[in-house]
Amino acid sequence: MQPILKSTKLANVCYDIRGPVLARARQMEEEGHRVIKLNIGNPAAFGFEAPEEIVVDVIRNIRDASGYSDSKGLFSARKAVMHYSQQKKIPGVTIDDITLGNGVSELIVMAMQGLLNNGDEVLVPAPDYPLWTAAVSLSGGTPRHYLCDEGAGWLPDLADIRAKITPATRAIVVINPNNPTGALYPDDLLQGIVDIARQHELIVFADEIYDKVLYDGRKHTSIASLADDVLFITFNGLSKNYRACGFRAGWMIVSGEKRHAQDYIEGLNILASMRLCSNVPGQHAIQTALGGYQSIEDLVAPQGRLCKQRDLAWELLSNIPGVSCVRPQAALYCFPRLDPKMYPIDNDQQFILELLEEEKVLLVQGSGFNWPTPDHFRVVFLPNVDDLAEAIGRIARFLEMYRKRHGT
Repeated sequence: MQPILKSTKLANVCYDIRGPVLARARQMEEEGHRVIKLNIGNPAAFGFEAPEEIVVDVIRNIRDASGYSDSKGLFSARKAVMHYSQQKKIPGVTIDDITLGNGVSELIVMAMQGLLNNGDEVLVPAPDYPLWTAAVSLSGGTPRHYLCDEGAGWLPDLADIRAKITPATRAIVVINPNNPTGALYPDDLLQGIVDIARQHELIVFADEIYDKVLYDGRKHTSIASLADDVLFITFNGLSKNYRACGFRAGWMIVSGEKRHAQDYIEGLNILASMRLCSNVPGQHAIQTALGGYQSIEDLVAPQGRLCKQRDLAWELLSNIPGVSCVRPQAALYCFPRLDPKMYPIDNDQQFILELLEEEKVLLVQGSGFNWPTPDHFRVVFLPNVDDLAEAIGRIARFLEMYRKRHGT
């Protein structure tokens, strides 16, 4: 029989957060090993539960959630998102500018499919959340990675952005707060990106899913609040701020210069209608979440659990010889660098696999986030402080043995 092959559209699509190393970790668990998983930002797996009032609201509305909703989502949920956009000072947002989705992931893919033709280019940060690169490729586009500068606190390099623009460039992706680096972008940097988008008539896709997971009293500015003459598509949801990943409740806001984008907006509406609607029980969580007590503020406060874990992870990683790490300002991750002289690595996926097999700790290699050199990895700091200390202790032990094996 002829082999059944996957679509050629998947040739440049990968998602190493759930890639082959995870498959090996599952095999090890089936063999009886306990693996510490620091690969996925899934709060529930580490004891972070969705707020009680959100759960109660979903339960109370479950009998009314059996049928389809409007393809864009429940009116009450979209109105709550509209009010949230007003709090974020995004101008001119109406109910019709908001589409709810099965998490931000679905909406990112929809936004790319609705826009891109073969050969169109989209500027994507390096490192990035890899779904962005995958969605661009799957939609027939070409991702062009602009560098974020580790030496400048992982801020995007505006000169590199300008250098990567071609006549085929359609849009620029901004992930702020950033996954995997934990960077939070200042207003002047965001304004610089807006100026570039305006000059080259680019759409700005703003991934702001971590906009409340902020440390040390920092504030987040939505890039869409900085202009009304550029088209912005802003993505957010309940997964991280409200520890409700499994609810699959996200939203997409169209704002700014919409008059020249009516055909694209029509395409987004077609795609929203094709999937009928997003998960209705999850939609019932949105109004309560956005309007209720913001418990995330307790978790990121100086004595909050997330802040303490951020501090511990950063300190322990920074104390390992040959490891440097920019202190995360936001989100749930550290993205440390390995000194190539001390850790000569040719294949960082193989490096992470060796760590898994020797120390039973699961990470994701830097190349999984489209970082161009094999000298970084991402650490999720969601485990409690005891488990986090044990996991990073195992990483330190592995790195010590790696140095000895390679004579550095």
